[in-house]
Amino acid sequence: MIRVVKSEAREVETDAILRSVSGNLESDTPFSRGLEILAGRDLSDRLQAMGDLPVGAAVITPGGELSGRFLIHVVLQSADEPVTPEGIRSALQNGLRRAEEWGLESLAVPPLGTGAGNLEAEEAAAVMIPLLSSHLAKGESLREVMILVGSGYEEDVFSRFLERLEGKEGETDG
Repeated sequence: MIRVVKSEAREVETDAILRSVSGNLESDTPFSRGLEILAGRDLSDRLQAMGDLPVGAAVITPGGELSGRFLIHVVLQSADEPVTPEGIRSALQNGLRRAEEWGLESLAVPPLGTGAGNLEAEEAAAVMIPLLSSHLAKGESLREVMILVGSGYEEDVFSRFLERLEGKEGETDG
């Protein structure tokens, strides 16, 4: 099940929270930075020890003081590569792979690649919603994904894409 939820990350009950980072594993959005602060100093130390990662990479760490047991860090951009739909697709696929490897059942995900100078919410939703839906349809351990949006606009965009996808699936089922 995919749900669009207007909520703060610290308010949701989930096995893991996915957060976007740059290639050097530094926060790339206010949402990501907020998670890093809430998780505690140990998280920053762990990430610094990992070194640089390529766009599309995903690593999992303990969630620290967050409600989620884990954080999955996905690399959306580097010093040489800006945020692109392909980078989002690759990073999200690898983030979902990490969730499955750890047997997680629920995951909270922000709109990936949005924000100043990046992609529009529509572009992010067009990549994320079909990918999440097809992954959940495989019936592995992951059962629920919450897309955590920060505004009514993002809520409308992601909900619309989700409804459109569910409508198409209903047409092919009948």
